[in-house]
Amino acid sequence: MRRPRRARRRSARLRTDSGGGSRRVHCSCPSVAHEATLGNRPADARTRAGSLWSSRHSQGEGQDMAVVGVVGLGNMGRGMALSLMRAGHEVLGTDALEKARSSLASEGVAVFGSVGPLCARADLLVLSLPTAEIVDAVVAGEGGIIAHARPGLRVVDTSTSHPATTRRLAAALAAHGMSMIDAPVSGGPKGAITATMTMVIGGADADVAAVEPVLAGMSAKRVHVGSVGAGHVCKLINNLLCAAHLLTAAEAIRIAREAEVDPARLLEGLNAGSGRSGVTQVNLPTWVLNGAFDSGFTMKLMRKDVRLASQLIGELALDLPIAAEAARIWAESAASIGDGEDFNRIVETQLGRM
Repeated sequence: MRRPRRARRRSARLRTDSGGGSRRVHCSCPSVAHEATLGNRPADARTRAGSLWSSRHSQGEGQDMAVVGVVGLGNMGRGMALSLMRAGHEVLGTDALEKARSSLASEGVAVFGSVGPLCARADLLVLSLPTAEIVDAVVAGEGGIIAHARPGLRVVDTSTSHPATTRRLAAALAAHGMSMIDAPVSGGPKGAITATMTMVIGGADADVAAVEPVLAGMSAKRVHVGSVGAGHVCKLINNLLCAAHLLTAAEAIRIAREAEVDPARLLEGLNAGSGRSGVTQVNLPTWVLNGAFDSGFTMKLMRKDVRLASQLIGELALDLPIAAEAARIWAESAASIGDGEDFNRIVETQLGRM
C-alpha cells in the first residue's frame, strides 16, 4: 500500500501520567507509556491530511510517531505493543487482567485500568481480543470506546472476529464520528514480537491509508481486501482452510506411514509439488514432526475460528460439505484434545498421541 503523505505539523509536547514518571511504552495490546496532550487537540487538527502522525524531537533528532492505544495484552497484543514501541511510537495500554498489565508495566510500559484514558489520548486504538463478544463489549459496552467517544479516533481490530459484528460496530462508531478498520493477523506470537505478521485489512481507503504507518510497525505484509468487515471474512476463510489442511495433511502422513514412506521425506516431495500448503511447508516441520507443538495458538482459539467460519457459511445459506465435515471433526476433537493444547495437535485424530 502506498505510504500516506504526512501532514507537516509542529512538535507536540507530551506528558506522562502513570503513577509517577515518564516512560516510553511497549504495546502488544493494551499497555503503554505516555499520557499525551495530543488527545486534547481539536479533531480536525489531529486528522488533517488523513495523517495520524505527530512530529516530535527525540534526542535532538526529529522523529515521526503516533500515539497508539493497545487494548488486550495477551500473547499477540504483547508482541504487537513491543514492536510498535521499537518502531518509535508512543504506546498506551490496557487489559482486563492485572497480571497482563503488570507484565508490560515491568518493561516500562504505562498501563491503565480502563479504555477511557486511551480514548482521550491516542491517535488510534489497536484491539487484540480473543472473541467477537469481547470486542463488542470493549467498543459498545458500558465504559467502552463509544462511551468515551472522540471524533476522529480510529479503531483497528486485529482480532479474529465475526464480519457482522465488525460491520455493526463500525456503523455505531461512525455515528459518533469515529471509524473502524478490521485487520486480523497471521503469524502467531512470534510474528507479533518480530513485526513479521501478515494482515488482511477491511476499511475505507482513507482510513487504511491513515493507519498504514502504524500497521507497518507491527507487520511485514498487509493486504487491503475491501470495505470494513472484508478483513474478517478473509481471515475466517484462511483459518478454515488451515484447519482443513491440517486434517488432510494428517491423513497424508498416515497413508505414508502405512505405505512405509518416511513422513519427512514425504514432506520434501509434497513441498516440491502442487500438493504443498502452508501446513506442509510450515506447520508440520516446525511444530508436528519434531513433537514441539508450541506454536502459541490453542485448540480453543482454532475451534472458535472454525465455528465462526461455519456460522458465516450458514448465514450465507451455502452448502459446503467439506467445510462442514472439517468443522464437525474440529468440534468433536474437544472430547480428546483439550482447549489449552496447541492447535496442531488436531493431527492426532489420525496419528495418535505424538
